[in-house]
Parts: sequence; structure tokens; C-alpha cells
Amino acid sequence: MKTTLFQLAGNNWETQIANDISEATEAGLVLCFAAKEKLTTPDIYTTVKNKFPAAQIILCSTAGEIFHDVVQDNSLVAVALTFDDTAIKTAVVNITGFENSYTAAEALVKKIPQQGLVNMLVFSDGGLVNGSELVKGLNDAAENKILITGGLAGDGSNFVSTLVGLNEQPAQGNIVAIGFYGEKIAVTHGSQGGWDTFGPEREVSKSAGNKLFEIDGKNALELYTRYLGPDADQLPGSALLFPLSVTIPGSPQPVVRTILSIDNEQQSMTFAGDIPEGSKVRFMKANFDKLTSAAAKAAQQTLLGKKFKPGFSLLVSCVGRKLILGGRIDEEVEAVIDSLGEQTPVAGFYSYGEISPFNDGGDCRLHNQTMTITSFYELP
Repeated sequence: MKTTLFQLAGNNWETQIANDISEATEAGLVLCFAAKEKLTTPDIYTTVKNKFPAAQIILCSTAGEIFHDVVQDNSLVAVALTFDDTAIKTAVVNITGFENSYTAAEALVKKIPQQGLVNMLVFSDGGLVNGSELVKGLNDAAENKILITGGLAGDGSNFVSTLVGLNEQPAQGNIVAIGFYGEKIAVTHGSQGGWDTFGPEREVSKSAGNKLFEIDGKNALELYTRYLGPDADQLPGSALLFPLSVTIPGSPQPVVRTILSIDNEQQSMTFAGDIPEGSKVRFMKANFDKLTSAAAKAAQQTLLGKKFKPGFSLLVSCVGRKLILGGRIDEEVEAVIDSLGEQTPVAGFYSYGEISPFNDGGDCRLHNQTMTITSFYELP
């Protein structure tokens, strides 16, 4: 397995050599993460295809790009991969052709051959697609037998629209899957948050999909505003600093849910994932040191041991973490590299949702406010 990181600066490609692909023409798979403004350039797919003529090309808009140990904005990062003994299959669906995100996910899985499938990497539109329904559909269609990881595309801190593409100009509504096959490919995953919980555990008493109305029979927005104190004046922006820990009925572990918007007229809060009635919730707040430590732990979770180093590690972190860490954002990526080793090629993006199982396995889940890592190894 060989990996080289590229970034497009103006009309020139700059290279960060890791496990070096000596010629761009060798690349069989290219993952491109870029600001939405970059991907709206009419000839952006042609530009990438001319550089990597033999590759399957995936393009995904972001809320920030990770280029090895640096977090960037308004750039285009390309991860060029070639495998010795691993087959790649890709597929795409568009949400507009289906009744809902669940049925779109089912159709996507059916397009990816299941025999010999080791990992399915999914990049989805982050605006039109319901992430919770997406992962349910992926799990059910794959019968919870396949490791599924990935993330939802971003649009900076704008939350207007996102773009994803497979072997064509990127567009809204696309969901792309990449299947990895073979006896020598090993794929590991890790996902950590690092948030502090506070206040008592409460129960969701009224909700609809990803809209929350009542907690413990009380107006949820009023309760949330009271807990935020002075930060309530900056809603909805300040909501990224105070997500919810949500334990969904039947789930053994809580997930974190980011608040995307508030509706004062309906007195509701909209989250980046469903919050079913009966869920147990607790308020959360940021702890800078714990966020960075959690990123390191997520990386450690993906290591196979001292004998092997990842051929590539994909980082998908939440836009909320980026906004909170601000000028210290590079610290969480540096913590990941300290855990993986400087020689490990690292790239990725800041997202509107992360897709990964919990660290102890199980089916894939939609996470918010986590650092989620997928590491790829091609074993001898």
C-alpha cells in the first residue's frame, strides 16, 4: 500500500510525501476534501482527473481540511492511494431519487458486492440526508456484518448545502460508498469525544425525528437556555459549545448530538441526528485538554500493535470541535499523529457528522462532536 498527500494551490499541485506514490498516474483511489467554494468550480473534477487519470475519485465538501499535521480552510486536499492486494468497488446514489435517507442507504449497500467486503467507507451529503436514518439503513442492508465508517460532508459553519461526488462533478444529495476487499487489507476504527457532562440525567418526553420539544415534560428550549446562562445570548451559534449526551433506548452507550438550529416560534431545537422519545439526555460542555486527549485515544484505538503502522489514517472530526478549539485546532491533529507515528500519512476533514461503531464494536452509529479515525493496513 502506498499513500501520497497532495494539495491544490492555485493551479499547482503540492506534495506531502509519506508512503510515496512516485507517479500520480499510479493512484487507484483518490479522496478529495475541499471547501465547498473550491468544489463549485465548474472544472474541478476535470482538474483532479487530469492529475490522477487512472483513479476512482471521490470529492467531499468540508468544514475544514486536514493535511497531515495542519488544519486548513478553503483548500483542496487529495489523498492518493494504491494497493498491492486490495480490490476497490465504488457506488453512488442521490437522496432525491428515494423516499428517505433509509431507503437511499439500502440501495447504496445493494450496489456494493458483499462477498469479501472488509470495510465500507461512506461519504454523504450533510444537509439533505438524515444521518441517523442513513446509518440505520446501512446497518440493516449490510445485516450488521460489515465495518462501516465515514462522515457527512460540511459547509464550513454555514450549514447551507454540501457537495459530494464520485467520478464526476460533485453535487448536492449524493451518498458515496467505497468497498475494500481482500485477505490482506485490515481496517480499524476509533471514535472519542472528550466532553464533560453536567447536570442531572433527564428523559426526552416529546420529540419528532431530530427535533426536540420537551425534556421531563418541560419546554426543552427554555431548560437549555437556562443552563447556558450568559451564553444563551449567542444562540444558536453557542449551542455548538453545549451538545447533548443522548442514550437512545436499547443502546448500551450514549452518543453526542450537536444542536444545528433553534426555532423560537415552535420552541424546538433541531439536532444533527435523531433524538427519540424515551432517550436519556445530559448536558455537556467543552474541556480543551480532554478534547485533545480524546483525539489521541481514538488514534490509539486504531493501532494493530508495534509491528504494524497504518498505511493511511483518515480523520473525520466534527465542525463543533473546530469552532471550540479555534486557534488550538492543530493540537488535536498533532495528538493523533503523536499516537500513530509521524510516518503515518494522515488526512481528512471537519464534518457535520461522523460515522463509526463504538470503540468496542457493533454496528455503525452517527456521532457528533467526536474525532473519528479509520486506519488502513495492507498486511504482508
